[in-house]
Amino acid sequence: MTIMRRPIPSESSVPAPGRASSIRPSNGRWKAFGRPGTSRARSATGLAEMKFRPALAMESFAELSEPSIALLAAGGELWDDFLSTIHLPLERFCHEGPGGWMLGYMDALALEGVRTVLILFSGQVPSPRRYLHAPSGNVIAVLPAPPRYLKLRPYVPDYRQLMGMQGLGGLKSVPARLAGSAASHASTPWRSLANELRLHRCRALLSQEYEYFRFDTTVVMGKRLGLPVFATFQGSSTEPNLLSRAWKAPLVRRADGLIIAASEEIDRVRRRYGRGVRVTQIFNPVDVRQWHGRDRTQLRAELEIGPETCLVVWHGRIAIHDKGLDILLAAWAEVRRSRPDQDLRLMLMGTGEDASEFQRMIDEASDPTISWRKDYVTDREAIRRFLAAGDIYAFPSRLEGFAVAPVEAMACGLPVVAAAASGVPAIFRSESDGGLVAPTGVAPTFAALLGSLIDDRDRRKRLAAAARMRAEEAFSLEHVGRQLRETLLNGDGR
Repeated sequence: MTIMRRPIPSESSVPAPGRASSIRPSNGRWKAFGRPGTSRARSATGLAEMKFRPALAMESFAELSEPSIALLAAGGELWDDFLSTIHLPLERFCHEGPGGWMLGYMDALALEGVRTVLILFSGQVPSPRRYLHAPSGNVIAVLPAPPRYLKLRPYVPDYRQLMGMQGLGGLKSVPARLAGSAASHASTPWRSLANELRLHRCRALLSQEYEYFRFDTTVVMGKRLGLPVFATFQGSSTEPNLLSRAWKAPLVRRADGLIIAASEEIDRVRRRYGRGVRVTQIFNPVDVRQWHGRDRTQLRAELEIGPETCLVVWHGRIAIHDKGLDILLAAWAEVRRSRPDQDLRLMLMGTGEDASEFQRMIDEASDPTISWRKDYVTDREAIRRFLAAGDIYAFPSRLEGFAVAPVEAMACGLPVVAAAASGVPAIFRSESDGGLVAPTGVAPTFAALLGSLIDDRDRRKRLAAAARMRAEEAFSLEHVGRQLRETLLNGDGR
């Protein structure tokens, strides 16, 4: 296969359909990449650990036979806004790749021979940057935000501030909210986005969240380019953008389909937008080949946890209210009070926007059995080892879309105690699926369920085996990948 040696395309030189293009690396070397669906794309060092390389060497897009889809991430007007909450530099994210549901979608689609182009918007890059995960062919494309938006940005509320202003009454906040809403829509570089879609010859657009202002852009862009538009639900069930609210309903109905895992959200969408909205229920996937149990003796020794200690673990973003971390600490205090002589430990991994406040809460609890690794961990193997060392996984979230974290724990062979956030009842239909479910926001009930597993080792073992089986049957890459390809490329949105 011939690799065309041309410089990185500028916005004005992006090829029209039928013209060949490739990207030249800054170090002057060329490197072809394996195509999705090949053994190289399926290797353990490929799909499982997303390592992206900058200044890409790509084969001619015109010569690639595999279809590609564009995934537009939410998180704010700029991806920088989300990264600031987890204290992660943009460059590091682009080198190491995403985790959670994004990683699951990209891996699942790659197994089905579909490349994913993850599109981010940033105020830190002067021109488009592209990062390639060579074994799978997946790409992260970072597009610069429009200069006019960056000049306006300091003077108007951004997306996250608009979220916080939703509960304000009266008319005083309306002008500021309208200004922020208009600015949000100005944050999308339309020409760069259209060029990127043409460059990668994308056959469908997938927007993270439909209750999000950039979904509106995606629908309009898709119709202009003749591309089908889909959106996935990952937790946002309210639209803070006042302008988007005005035209959201017709745009949702014009979309080619919504991908929603949580039954509760499907019901809400149909009540809000009508039963004619095309919805497909697809769960967020996990690579159960990579997420599995390990030799717990060695793993616990690394964490300085004894064999008789009952270890409860949690990992994720430190957002106290949404993730129910106040509930977890309150429940843990009750568990400890009622079992003063038992050897118990609670270990947490992750960081986020509420890290400082959460540290204060832990300091105030003054409980030596609580430990916290305050870091956004991108090394998936480190997360797997952390989970596999545990005895029970705690998941006290109040607000979720369809959480991947408990499914990762299930795949690692842990029984789960979860709060009934959106999507959780679909994961644990009954105890036989490997988990116990408490009402959201009720610490005493959560503590009682957690304590019941702590006190019954045999029950923990039964639920652990059931959890692993449930993860394999319902959340594997193969199962979800087939559903995603059928929906995104064959129009099976209903």
